[in-house]
Amino acid sequence: MLRTLLNDEAGFIVSAELVLVATILVIGMIVGLSEVQHAVVAELNDVADAIGEVNQSYYYTGFSKESQHGRGLKAYTRGSEFADTADECDNNQCDIDCDVPVNEGPKRN
Repeated sequence: MLRTLLNDEAGFIVSAELVLVATILVIGMIVGLSEVQHAVVAELNDVADAIGEVNQSYYYTGFSKESQHGRGLKAYTRGSEFADTADECDNNQCDIDCDVPVNEGPKRN
């Protein structure tokens, strides 16, 4: 019975093929998911650029209402304004993908 068990190779080829196929599938999935990640980052960068292009500046004047008998103002409010300036990462100025590698600094004890 031991000799029969040692000479039995019926499942060896199938197991080796399954390991090879599974390895190729995993490597292919890693590459595919990496490409999906790059595509998602590129699309989110486009969305961020579109939001950065929105001009949020505003300006409105105040108003005032004289009292009926000339005793000053009945009601009044001031105007306001805000000028939107370019932020640091507006218009694709920041590189959030593929930064150059940076060497580690010296270790401290």
